[in-house]
Amino acid sequence: MKRFVWRLQKVLDVKTKQEEIQRIELFRLTQQLTEKQSELLLCQRVLRDLIDGISQDRSSQRLTAQEFFLKQAATSDEQIRGLKNQVAELKARQKEKTAELLAVRRSKEGLERLRAQAREQFMREQDKLEQKELDDRSTMAFARRESMKG
Repeated sequence: MKRFVWRLQKVLDVKTKQEEIQRIELFRLTQQLTEKQSELLLCQRVLRDLIDGISQDRSSQRLTAQEFFLKQAATSDEQIRGLKNQVAELKARQKEKTAELLAVRRSKEGLERLRAQAREQFMREQDKLEQKELDDRSTMAFARRESMKG
């Protein structure tokens, strides 16, 4: 029996590699997003702890600490704003990458279905050819036996 060969196998292989690459890129983006979100949360927590520390302080150094905090607040706010922007950008890129991955996956799955259908058709044709060959052999054997009798 001859081997099944599908014309679009190379296209399916390319789609499989694309899906793998897209998945790796999505994983990297997700890692970056997680890191930035952690950095943002840490920055916000440090700021909150600092505010709590200043509000709890009843000593004479409180005014100095408040003044220092207010001077640094603009920088901290800018840093937090920058981190929020980075997180938003990473989320948008992650969403795009997810959509790309899903498109490649759908395309690949469609090709896999076509391949399965083509393989089934090939197997049916091979079975028919095999059955025809067996029928021809049986007919020939029967014809030989009949010709030997007579």
